[in-house]
Amino acid sequence: MTVYVAMDDTDNLESRGTGRLARAVAAALAETYTVYGVTRHQLFFNEAIPYTSHNSCAVVHLPGEGKANIPEIFETTKEIMLGDFVEGSDPGLAVAAAEQISPALVAFGKDAKCTVLTQEKARTLSRNLGIRLEGLGGTEDGVIGSMAGIGLASTGNDGRFLQIGRVREITGPAEVDTLLGAGIDMICTLDGRPVDGGTIWCKEGKSVKPCPIGGRAVLYVEEKDGQLWGVKRD
Repeated sequence: MTVYVAMDDTDNLESRGTGRLARAVAAALAETYTVYGVTRHQLFFNEAIPYTSHNSCAVVHLPGEGKANIPEIFETTKEIMLGDFVEGSDPGLAVAAAEQISPALVAFGKDAKCTVLTQEKARTLSRNLGIRLEGLGGTEDGVIGSMAGIGLASTGNDGRFLQIGRVREITGPAEVDTLLGAGIDMICTLDGRPVDGGTIWCKEGKSVKPCPIGGRAVLYVEEKDGQLWGVKRD
């Protein structure tokens, strides 16, 4: 079983982003729980939706946990988020166990990538599924993205990893074996060719960005001037 901790709309243009906050939450939760990774999920770009820069949410994955631990996980995360609250943000927090996630929540997540949704729909869905959801300031519009994030993360087929294993510790060009040993399960080209050896190139000071695919961490690469470069996908 896995517990998903989703947060959205936690920043303004001057503050650290939701991804950085999610990694801080993951570090705090790792003192008690096993953290598999942190994923980023792209939501709908539309003028009817107020967002800071990219309209994405972030989800911390805690494998091996269940509903019994949700109250403590929720309160720990809530305390961190409230301590980091910045004016102009509209944060929302949702925490759910895999057993609470229904096809309706997955559909809600997918709709959030292409449709304008409402707080009312997010809150109704949370009540019907028994999912802990709370707005933590501002307009509380972040409850929409946090519920969507849980639905999307649960599929194992959306977004990209902000953190998994030791991947963020490896910056610049790296050998395939090093990346596979750091938490990436598979490396392949965009046309599906597996990459088993050689060097994967990345900008100095940056780390590669694997994606959840079929429940695995997959890094896509593309060839440029005879070199294989990591691809960043939304």
